[in-house]
Amino acid sequence: MNSDQTNEHVLEALYKTIESRRGDDPTRSNTAKLFKKGRGKICKKVGEEAVEVVIAALHESKKHVVSESSDLLYHLLVLWAEAGIDPNDVWTELGARVGISGIDEKNNRPKEN
Repeated sequence: MNSDQTNEHVLEALYKTIESRRGDDPTRSNTAKLFKKGRGKICKKVGEEAVEVVIAALHESKKHVVSESSDLLYHLLVLWAEAGIDPNDVWTELGARVGISGIDEKNNRPKEN
C-alpha cells in the first residue's frame, strides 16, 4: 500500500490485493493458500480471529486488540472475496442503517426460516 493511502481506503485496497492473490502460488502467498483450502478453512480462520479479538479485549493491551482486529478484518475480507461479496455492498448496508436504532433495525429484518 502506498504511504499516501488514506485510512478510508485501506480496506478497499486490501480487498483488491486479496482478490489479486486468487490463483497465486500457495507456497508464496498466505492469501492464495487460504483460497486453495476453501471456504471452510477461511470461515474457521475468521472464527479463530474473532475469538482472539475478544480474548485480547478482555485481557491484553490496546495495541494487542488493534493487532488482532487487523487479523480479523483481513480474514473477513478473504471470506468476502471467496463468497463474491464486494466491500461496497457491506458499506451500503451499513449506510442504510445509520440513524436507525439497532433494536428497530433488527426487528425489521426479514424473518429467515
